[in-house]
Amino acid sequence: MTARSVESVTKPGKYFDGQGLFLRVAKNGAKQWVQRITIRGKRCELGLGAPPAVSLAVARKMALENRGIAMTGGDPLAEKRKAQGAMTFTDATDKYLATKLSEFKNEKHRKQWRATLDTYALSAIGNRLVSEITVHDIFRVLEPIWTTKTETASRLRGRIENVLSWATVAGHRTGDNPARWRGNLSEMLPKPAKIAKSGNQPALSLADASRWWSDLQKRDGMAARALEFLTLTAARSGEVRGAVWSEIEMPADGRDGGIWAIPAERMKNGRPHRVPLTQEAVTVLKALPHAEGSPYVFWAPRGGMLSDMSISAVMRRMQATEEKAGGTGYLDPTSQRPAVPHGLRSTFRQWAAERGYPRDMAEMALAHFIGSEVERAYQRSDLIERRRDMMAEWAQFLAD
Repeated sequence: MTARSVESVTKPGKYFDGQGLFLRVAKNGAKQWVQRITIRGKRCELGLGAPPAVSLAVARKMALENRGIAMTGGDPLAEKRKAQGAMTFTDATDKYLATKLSEFKNEKHRKQWRATLDTYALSAIGNRLVSEITVHDIFRVLEPIWTTKTETASRLRGRIENVLSWATVAGHRTGDNPARWRGNLSEMLPKPAKIAKSGNQPALSLADASRWWSDLQKRDGMAARALEFLTLTAARSGEVRGAVWSEIEMPADGRDGGIWAIPAERMKNGRPHRVPLTQEAVTVLKALPHAEGSPYVFWAPRGGMLSDMSISAVMRRMQATEEKAGGTGYLDPTSQRPAVPHGLRSTFRQWAAERGYPRDMAEMALAHFIGSEVERAYQRSDLIERRRDMMAEWAQFLAD
């Protein structure tokens, strides 16, 4: 690279120099020096500031010094923090929450605040100095979940913004807040409302979950029981409607320990999937009548498979009843559209994240692929007993 190219480049991307040094250009034109380096066996990226305040020559000098420290067994990032008395995002989060969480009267809200940051932000930028966090860092945290977990991502952005605002007021950083939405991230990410309207299945708000669950349990019919089972297992509609009794292993004592083994040919990802059956799920199954000559757990009037519309119709009727009574019903908090069966999986995923459950375990419950092919090859356990405990707590949350 040359000083002139650093000044003139505008196309988003990474422009490499040497010693692991590269210039990162964001979509909004913001530039940042970054060094890829291995510190004590762990590969990481160090922010070295931004041009023109940090010139190419200075960035090269810093990169060379960092490489020398790392090669002799040192930690250039730790030394930099020690010299500056600087604060990491994790430190700032701890200090901010120590003060602000006392304002929340609801214990659940306190846990949700911390769990959201722990799950999505601290793993990505926790070790970054608050003084060096850029809009690109925030984009990197939000972009993977912005279109799939929009409500969670929006809340996460606001919480990061609050932490960084505190860090600014406390004197640990200067300048604009990189997590600010208007005129900043709004130029890099689509508006949450537009995403919800165009793609996401409307989900049930966590605040409405208990009321909705109580309403559902009062309703009669095979489709209502299928929807109940779908919610307790976080399964897809097709998986529930196609369930046959030969896939179900009921516990001997009738309480807990059951397993629903779904074969690969019925799974969206083409891999067999085991679902732990909690006491609540077993109770639903044991109360079901068996249809003579039909293998299906949840069967249609003539013994065949329930239609997808029959389960959706239960939720539509629940919504209509609420509206007729003068209420708003069960709306997705982002799109304000009535929740649908598939959206219940998003509700469960948000709940798991905010309760602090490991990402991989929650994704396993949803039968999503986790990591690369190599990682999946080494992940031999499906964590079914740990997932059983998680699903039991999910059932308890619905009942509370």
